[in-house]
Amino acid sequence: MEPLSSLEAAMQQLRIPHRSGVAPYEPAIQTLARNGTVIVKVRGELDIDSEELLRSVLEDSVSRCARRVELDLSGVTFCDCSALNLLLAARRRAERQGKLLTMRASSPAVRRLLVKTDTWPLFAGTQPMEDALSEGQEDLRNEVAQLRRAMRTRPVIDQATGVLMATFSLSAEDAWSVLVATSQNTNTKLHQIAEELLTAIHGEPLPDTLQTHLAAAVNELRDTTATSGGR
Repeated sequence: MEPLSSLEAAMQQLRIPHRSGVAPYEPAIQTLARNGTVIVKVRGELDIDSEELLRSVLEDSVSRCARRVELDLSGVTFCDCSALNLLLAARRRAERQGKLLTMRASSPAVRRLLVKTDTWPLFAGTQPMEDALSEGQEDLRNEVAQLRRAMRTRPVIDQATGVLMATFSLSAEDAWSVLVATSQNTNTKLHQIAEELLTAIHGEPLPDTLQTHLAAAVNELRDTTATSGGR
């Protein structure tokens, strides 16, 4: 376990101040129910400041729809890991109720985050087959390839999540948030960061840039938890 202790010691020395003094910006969210489907259209920024609003809208939309929730995020200018976690939670909620949550449209910011974290197939791949085929065979092949890649890299990501949980005493959800935030902030695919972490616990040095961003993500998570009075 010495490599874990060394990794934690190195990362705990790195402190990046939590962003402060920034006025929250509330996005504009509209919903439209039609033929058993609820369309959720969002414009603006999706981050921790808009977390409660987005959670409320998604939970309500999943409950209201008869078959499916379609997300129109083409007007989203910024999307961080807190919003991604809510989208994933809403998708799981929909599945438990026998419903679908799909991506109707996305902005470059949203698609970039989902692709970088290997979660794009979870939303793009849930479309009914007839819809996917109507969008063209090339798009369908790309989605299948992305889904297969996500399945191959998932074990590595799960192991890296476990490393962060053990190193920093995080829950599985918080460890996932740290990985996603680091992936977004370093513009690096999630599975690549996971591979670096697994290499590090066997004695290989973790790149300084990655150490810095991982430490920043852990610190920001702890600051947020402390501010909200804990989970």
